Amino acid sequence: MGITTLSSRELNQDIGRAKKASIGGPVFITVSGKPAHVLLRFEDCQRLTGQRRNIADALAMPGVADIAFEPPLLNLDIRPEDFTK
Repeated sequence: MGITTLSSRELNQDIGRAKKASIGGPVFITVSGKPAHVLLRFEDCQRLTGQRRNIADALAMPGVADIAFEPPLLNLDIRPEDFTK
C-alpha cells in the first residue's frame, strides 16, 4: 500500500490521477505544502472506521432523532369493490 502526495493544484488539474492513486493507498493532499486532506477509497474508509452502510445502521446512528421528518399524509379514497358485475 503506497502513499501518494498531491498538491491541491495537482488535484484540481487531474482528479482522475488522484482517484487512480487512491486504489493503491491513501492520497495526501497538501495546501501550501502542508498535509490538509486525505483521499481514500470508500471501502478503505469503511474498513478503517469500522462502519457499515445499511439502513438499520443509518437509522440507529446518534442524532437521527433530532432530524425533523414529517412526511405528508396520504389521503386514499377507499371504496368497496362491486364484484356483482
